[in-house]
Order: sequence, then structure tokens, then C-alpha cells
Amino acid sequence: MNEKFCYVAVEFVGDINVVGYTYWYLCPFDGVAEGAQVLAPLGRHNREQTGTVRRVLFADEAHAPYPIQFIKRIRKVIPE
Repeated sequence: MNEKFCYVAVEFVGDINVVGYTYWYLCPFDGVAEGAQVLAPLGRHNREQTGTVRRVLFADEAHAPYPIQFIKRIRKVIPE
């Protein structure tokens, strides 16, 4: 049986260098939805930034939206 994981596409609207782009992350938190604010590592220095979830996808490892060995994890879901 293939376990499904939660992946989220995040846009960092507060960073002018990457605004308009989305980045895929593995999300270990239950109940995250589109529009949620999250704290996630960005760039090669993994600087934590606040971003907005634009898409939520549940898939097994074989159908991950980004190679699983390179994907980063959401650090925190910011309460509304």
C-alpha cells in the first residue's frame, strides 16, 4: 500500500525576488488549506520566510510534484 503525503505549493509574496513563483513543500501538519500562511525554508541558505499556500496535493512518493529526496518541509502553519 502506498502511503499518501501532503504536499503544498507556496508563494512568498513578501519577497520581491521570488514573488509570482510557487515552491513545493512536504507538509507534516493536518488540515492545511489553500490560503493558509506557513513558515518555510527558502533558498540554498534555508532562510525561514512566511508564505501563502496556493495549492494542496495528496500523493504517494511516486507521484510527488518534486523529487522527494530534495523537497523541503513546512516548519509551521501560522494561525489566522
